[in-house]
Amino acid sequence: MTKYHRILIHIFLLVSAGFLSTSPARSENEGNYRVVIYGGTSAGVIAAVQVAKMGNSVILIEPGQHLGGMSSGGLGRTDHGNKSAIGGLSLEFYQRVYDLYYPGNSDDTAQWYFAPHYAEQVYNDYISDYGIPVVFGERLDLDNGVRLNGGRIETIVMESGMEISGQMFIDATYEGDLMALAGVPYFAVRESNDTYGETYNGFQDGTSPQHNFQYPVDPYLIPGDPDSGLLPGITNRPTPAPGDGDAGIQAYNFRMCMTNNPDNRVEWTEPENYNPLNYEILLRYFDAGYTDVPLHFGTFAEMKADVNNNNAFSTDNIGRNWDYPDADYATRERIIEEHENYQRGLMWTLFSNPRVPENVRQKLSEWGLASDEFTGNNNWPFQIYVRVARRMLSDYIMTEHDITGDHTLTDSAGLGSYAMDTHNASRFVDENGHVRNEGNIYIGGFPPYPIAYRSIIPPMGNVENLLVPVCVSASHIAYGSIRMEPVYMILGQSAGAAAVISIDTDVSVQDLFYPILKTYLISQDQLLGTSISMFDLEGHVVDNISAVRHGEWIESTTVLPWIGDGYIHDDNTREGKSLEYIKRLSSGTYEIRFFYTSHNNRAENVPIRIHHVDGVSEVLVNEKLRPPIQGMSVSLGTYTFSESEPAIVEILNEGVNGYVVADAVQFIRVN
Repeated sequence: MTKYHRILIHIFLLVSAGFLSTSPARSENEGNYRVVIYGGTSAGVIAAVQVAKMGNSVILIEPGQHLGGMSSGGLGRTDHGNKSAIGGLSLEFYQRVYDLYYPGNSDDTAQWYFAPHYAEQVYNDYISDYGIPVVFGERLDLDNGVRLNGGRIETIVMESGMEISGQMFIDATYEGDLMALAGVPYFAVRESNDTYGETYNGFQDGTSPQHNFQYPVDPYLIPGDPDSGLLPGITNRPTPAPGDGDAGIQAYNFRMCMTNNPDNRVEWTEPENYNPLNYEILLRYFDAGYTDVPLHFGTFAEMKADVNNNNAFSTDNIGRNWDYPDADYATRERIIEEHENYQRGLMWTLFSNPRVPENVRQKLSEWGLASDEFTGNNNWPFQIYVRVARRMLSDYIMTEHDITGDHTLTDSAGLGSYAMDTHNASRFVDENGHVRNEGNIYIGGFPPYPIAYRSIIPPMGNVENLLVPVCVSASHIAYGSIRMEPVYMILGQSAGAAAVISIDTDVSVQDLFYPILKTYLISQDQLLGTSISMFDLEGHVVDNISAVRHGEWIESTTVLPWIGDGYIHDDNTREGKSLEYIKRLSSGTYEIRFFYTSHNNRAENVPIRIHHVDGVSEVLVNEKLRPPIQGMSVSLGTYTFSESEPAIVEILNEGVNGYVVADAVQFIRVN
């Protein structure tokens, strides 16, 4: 049998839903799996679930003791960007969190802001529901951790000597250790703007005033005396020119889960090895006139908050993580410990130092770590926020041109939509002899964009059976947008599906026939683009451009995905407008599907009338709810039509309680 015949058979299996098995994934031979996933991040768990849903054996290896990475590690205020760009298992994760907060609720509402322990429970439930074996506390041997044979990974080896073999491998770690050990090329520093013709790459001075010093701060140990040396955290390197590449990466921190509930609050105490000099820059900033609380409180339920970096001197330990991506485990552990000590010391300083303004100290006295979170780690997050480490160098490199829509991609593995967001990378002495930060960028205002499948696989001729949904092939600034937890889960699902399809069609991940992957992912509610052609849908489709409009309807593309060029809405007028989707059909019975985009401002009672052989039927559609068929359409039922009379589907806005939107109507003949 040729590969071509296998592809045809595989397409048939997809059409006949052969991949939709939900049986638990078990290994036929201990230590040998179809898919091996290294890294129990959000991407890793979702990739494992996807493989298991396709009826394949899978194992998940997590070097730590907890699943979910940053999604369960304190990042409770999800960086979702355009929420309508999130589908598939990624959206299901947030819906499962909602179900934990509000048990018994039957709708598909997503919970975007949540306490860490809820997220970890969802990931653990996934593992239990699909019978996925997980190995905790095992790290790759950084010297001999990957065995290759003919361009394929055969076995990975842990520090303990444990060996795990598989047909496909997925590196879902934040660091990209498996990718690097397998010999995949990567980049771990900032490129220059010239490298990819970008604007926001490399050394970036003069951007994001919010995260820079608004008052002059002297940088020297003895104010005014350069010979006394620099305060901790300030680099003495030569200052690059704007846009030049360098060894910098954006800062890390811990996303603390804090509460102002006195019954659940842990009081601040002075940490061991506390050194006030580490915070002298901040204290001088206060002395100069700064009075704000240098923290971002992203509040959510239960009187809790995801506390993040904010302003010029905060929880980001700027410049202290540059060695992390390529470091050995001991060095990384030292860097992580330094970050924890720095951040605990910062909180103690803000709480106790008399040079801190009273309003700031008062705020910190009201907030403390939540005693019911991270209970096995003194209420401190298990996961440091590795905002970026290694980035693969593949045949396609995502750049800011892809993020802003200047490039057109035809091999989408999912959508991103968050702003290009990178934190400061270094702190230096400016031309005026004052402390200054550089590297912070926040550029938004663009629509959702596709992320290339080619950016999650090694280059052609490199490793043939590895997918990388976290350390994707992207420039520094493009990665600043891609690096969000919902996107990691989106790419994790696509990686899991691609791994199985590559095995079943007996091809490398580079030779995978993309239309197969696309077809399958769409069947799993994965969103791959903002627009879908009506010609990609079965049956007969009438788009808005052909609908008869009564009254003024407004064109829109705010919520995705949509058919053709967008959808239309009634501008919340609630009366006097209607649409007619008319199609002449051969006599027979047809299922009618109505396409719309859901949102909380939509009407719950949109009346739709179907004119058919037996009369007129009316159906009410709740447009607040996400359409159940691939996230795009809802079935209005099955009706009989005659070729002597046109089929008419009428959308009205009489008596509704919100916006009425319409995208298309589909007629599918019933055999």
